[in-house]
Amino acid sequence: MVYSAVIDGLRRCYAVGVFMKNCLMLLLLIFLASCTTLPPRNGDNLCATFKENEDWYEEAKESSEKWGVPINVQMAIMHQESHFVADARPPRTWLLGFIPWFRPTSAYGYAQALDGTWDLYLDDAGSWWADRDDFSDAVDFIGWYSHISHAKLGISKSDAKNLYLAYHEGQGGYQRKTYLSKPSLKRVADKVANKAREFQRQLSTCEIN
Repeated sequence: MVYSAVIDGLRRCYAVGVFMKNCLMLLLLIFLASCTTLPPRNGDNLCATFKENEDWYEEAKESSEKWGVPINVQMAIMHQESHFVADARPPRTWLLGFIPWFRPTSAYGYAQALDGTWDLYLDDAGSWWADRDDFSDAVDFIGWYSHISHAKLGISKSDAKNLYLAYHEGQGGYQRKTYLSKPSLKRVADKVANKAREFQRQLSTCEIN
């Protein structure tokens, strides 16, 4: 469908004599935008999410088998971080209350991975073509980071709450217990743990299992 629309656009450009750079660039942008994976219609239902995005289950399973982190835990962390929006970013701050300003962090993609942490992942475990807005790479990143949190901090790989605290605060911050002074973060971590349990119940009923 997208391919046909682009071809039709090229024909129209040619027909009216505007087979030029601007026309081609516009069509290219339309094509690239159409390739972005939309978030699932029901992101709170893991079975529906995997049914809608057929490759996601296999990619989450591959990450789980590779790093030992259960699928429901990986997906609960991703759900909290981006609600499965491929190009999610933190909202911009506002200068003087009305001028769009800088974003508070470099977090980006499904996993909301920071630039520096993503670079560490690429050096340690990722492929050179990995992207934060690619589900397969993002879920692998979450598995990788959780695996390191388990190795460094002794957190169980099924402990969604504490894995999320280490994910949010960084492993050094978790060791320093910075989360103890952040009651709102602790509530979010409880929310992630509840979502992981909910996802596990849903997974047990999925036809894909």
